[in-house]
Amino acid sequence: MQDRIKYWKGIEELENTPEFAKNAHNEFPEFLPVNEANGEGGAGKTQRRDFLKLLGFSMAAVSLASCEAPVRKAIPYLNKPVDVEPGVANWYASTYYQNGDYNSILVKTREGRPIKIEPNPMSFLTPYGTSPRAQASLLGLYDENRLRFPLIKGEEAKWDDVDRQIRARLANVNGKVAFVSSTIISPTTQKLINEFGVRFGNFEHVMYDANSASGLLQANGGVIPGYDFSKANVIVGINADFLGTWLAPVPFAKQYIQNRKVDADNPTMSRHYQFETIFSLTGANADVRMPIKPSEEAALVTALYRGITGQGSASGAVAESKILAAAVKELQANRGKALVVAGSNDPAIQSMVAAINSALGAAGTTINTEAPFYVKRGNDANMIRLINEMNAGTVGAVFFAEANPAYNHPLAAKLVSGLKKVDLRVSFADKVDETAALVEFVTPDNHYLESWNDFEARRGYLSLAQPAISPIFTTRQMQDSLLAWSGQNTNYYEYLRNNWRSVATGGDFNQFWDKTVHDGVFEGGVSMLNIAASAPAAASATPINIASGAVEAVVYESVNIGTGELVGNPWLQELPDPISKATWGNYVAMPRKMAVEMQVEQGDVIKVTFANGESIELPALMQPGQANGTVGIALGYGRDLKSSPVANGLGANAYPITTVSGNTVLYAGTVKLEKTDAHSPIAQTQTHHTVMDRLVVQANTLANYKANPKEVTEYIRIATHEGAAKPATISLWDDYEYKNHHWGMVIDLNSCIGCGACTMSCNVENNIPVVGKAEVLNRREMHWMRIDRYYSSVEHEEKDYATMEDPAENPSVVFQPMLCQHCNHAPCETVCPVAATMHSSEGINQMVYNRCVGTRYCANNCPYKVRRFNWFAYANNDKFDVNQPMNNDLGKMVLNPDVTVRSRGVMEKCSFCVQRVQLGKLEAKRENRRPKDGEIVTACAQSCPTEAIVFGDMLDPESRVSKILARQQGERAFHVLEELNTQPNVTYLTKIRNLA
Repeated sequence: MQDRIKYWKGIEELENTPEFAKNAHNEFPEFLPVNEANGEGGAGKTQRRDFLKLLGFSMAAVSLASCEAPVRKAIPYLNKPVDVEPGVANWYASTYYQNGDYNSILVKTREGRPIKIEPNPMSFLTPYGTSPRAQASLLGLYDENRLRFPLIKGEEAKWDDVDRQIRARLANVNGKVAFVSSTIISPTTQKLINEFGVRFGNFEHVMYDANSASGLLQANGGVIPGYDFSKANVIVGINADFLGTWLAPVPFAKQYIQNRKVDADNPTMSRHYQFETIFSLTGANADVRMPIKPSEEAALVTALYRGITGQGSASGAVAESKILAAAVKELQANRGKALVVAGSNDPAIQSMVAAINSALGAAGTTINTEAPFYVKRGNDANMIRLINEMNAGTVGAVFFAEANPAYNHPLAAKLVSGLKKVDLRVSFADKVDETAALVEFVTPDNHYLESWNDFEARRGYLSLAQPAISPIFTTRQMQDSLLAWSGQNTNYYEYLRNNWRSVATGGDFNQFWDKTVHDGVFEGGVSMLNIAASAPAAASATPINIASGAVEAVVYESVNIGTGELVGNPWLQELPDPISKATWGNYVAMPRKMAVEMQVEQGDVIKVTFANGESIELPALMQPGQANGTVGIALGYGRDLKSSPVANGLGANAYPITTVSGNTVLYAGTVKLEKTDAHSPIAQTQTHHTVMDRLVVQANTLANYKANPKEVTEYIRIATHEGAAKPATISLWDDYEYKNHHWGMVIDLNSCIGCGACTMSCNVENNIPVVGKAEVLNRREMHWMRIDRYYSSVEHEEKDYATMEDPAENPSVVFQPMLCQHCNHAPCETVCPVAATMHSSEGINQMVYNRCVGTRYCANNCPYKVRRFNWFAYANNDKFDVNQPMNNDLGKMVLNPDVTVRSRGVMEKCSFCVQRVQLGKLEAKRENRRPKDGEIVTACAQSCPTEAIVFGDMLDPESRVSKILARQQGERAFHVLEELNTQPNVTYLTKIRNLA
């Protein structure tokens, strides 16, 4: 009888055999097993456990972990909530709004905890896609640094004591009562604030915005014009980053991209001119871009006005530029289908822009006069007057709601001194920020996901917010606090319902209310915010005289961090800036020419001295496209707060450069630059991902596409690369036969604006960890999806897209979302020694994490560099206490239970959200049918505000992805590095630019 094959029970049993000892001696002489009887073996150096450690095993650690793990009792529901099914997600319609960033959203909850935010398809303003900030706002709910109780003079207190003391103080208040907030677009909250103030003899609600649009409001009668970029054939932007931070970027992106999608059946698209100082996200998407200094803005607007109206001519370098002349000519030729927008806060400039749009016939077409935006309503003059009144001692009480003027107002020092003269000072901040640290009472507001509210971002477009979770801490919604101090015997939910009775459309109100809460929106044209019209400012702009050779500085709002409210969010800190690809801090952006003249290298620390004598120090970053003679600095950094450890030590505060001119806050001025001896490296991401001298991105012109749509894909070259080799007909791989599903993705480079919403959504959905600045500098960020940004190497050329190391002085830009390409001939699969990376029967390149032993062969063999290696156990590593949101029990509530939290030493990458694919298939199977197109959508595709990413089943001829491929195959469709014949399941569509 043939001997049976013996299978070893474990590595310890194998280790004690003579055969193993013989081989171990050859390979690991210093780790020979020790004979425990006589001490022989291994030169007496080690125990066998050391060899296990060498292989990456730690029996002791496993044993100790099992012994020391805390006992956790699982208690079943005694009475299970009706709407909660373990393992089944619930969805709640809500609204995210902060600092002008408006998104109607759906909140996904699992077992009562919110874990993901998606767009609300029932909304007209934001039916698809969200901003990165909206996605990341989920993390703020589980922030352990939020206040857990109200504070009285910095000490924890009970709500009853707080209410009693504030009511008593209000009953005897002497002087004006002021309520200071950022823009409020909630009609019911506005009504409540007004009612709260009625009982005081002198009350004022002052709204101000850290990134003010007060000048725009003054020029347009107190409202923001109802811009509609989808109706414009020609768009001219002047320092207005309307795709990134200006006013309402998500609704604007939806409008903007509608006439930027092209195909052979409709080979038309708008033409976009951008005049700006910094290289903004909007400027990167423009067809024609011209850098200008801040001091040239008034002259440019004046020349544009005179060119459109024919009232005289303008002189000067900017006014006489060929690009401006071309813009004027096209605007004139497209009257009624043209739009001009400016980001200036100077009311004179904004008044002239309003006159330009009027002369172009924009009213009723590209500007909807019946539906203005309400997202910014701050009044600079009112805030400045209040600060003066506080210093004069005429203010008796002041309340701060979502406002931090001690940090983000140019008169911060004056406000701090004035607050000392106010008797009653109350803040609703959920953390002790710079302003909350100066008040007597801090009554922390709920997180918005714990609250009821309503919003009107645009006249006639109403939405609701409902709590997706009960308050985690002993906080209270700001509106409920006002009701308690007003003596009203109701809560805000009932107050809100009663206020909505005025817009109910007949019938049963409860049915109307339930439907509106379910839908999340009510867009029937009814307005609840009554905004009084005011007289517009006069249309005239005075050119600014700047001394020759002076350096002009402009401060701007970061696309990710905003004006500072979100600086403590590690997800947003690690999301790269769309243009510079920098993370974890701000910097001094300067053109290469200036850096060469100053002998400055990237990362050298520059001392920036403002006109008022104050100075900050920041590292320099070489930024192509920055106007010569200027520097740019992002707002929102330079915090020193115990309540926000993530933000501490990051960058410097640029608010001191903001100045007050009359009654308006302005954002530019001259500065003095000095090179210091210090050096501070900037943590950028794309420096190690750029694929040099390879055919990666492709772009062309609209003229060429119209002439021959089938010859635009191979036209582009990268650097000195003269065309790409065609894929070989002979392959080392066997082809797969897909019988049921074949999942694929199409990414339209014409529609991708580079906002990063897909990256953030992927992070949230797939439990991707934050690694911190030091590890980003080590090239170890973990993002599964990245947005590669490619500069052109020849100015105003549609070809020769270069690596970021050698861009043109004023380059064109192509954004390319890069993720695992899910190759049918995947190089990673053939080199994995344990088959941890493998191909599914439906075309997904999948990872089996339990098999992965971390050889990283797959990463070395991946030509797209999309694989990520876990260097640390990020979710349970003390090194990442500050930066890692999942390093505590509360932070772990944000984790998606459908996705494994990967351990140290494991390779990971994009999975096409396989958990969503499987869920969609199971739900369809339960109904005995195939999944319908659109039921299964990856996180990145669902969060894209421009629908640049389309995912679906390529075997379904009715799917969007199949139809796009059928229409674009042989035209704009291409694969990255196609000459390698990896046969990706991700297809890109060539970028088309409408050059003048």
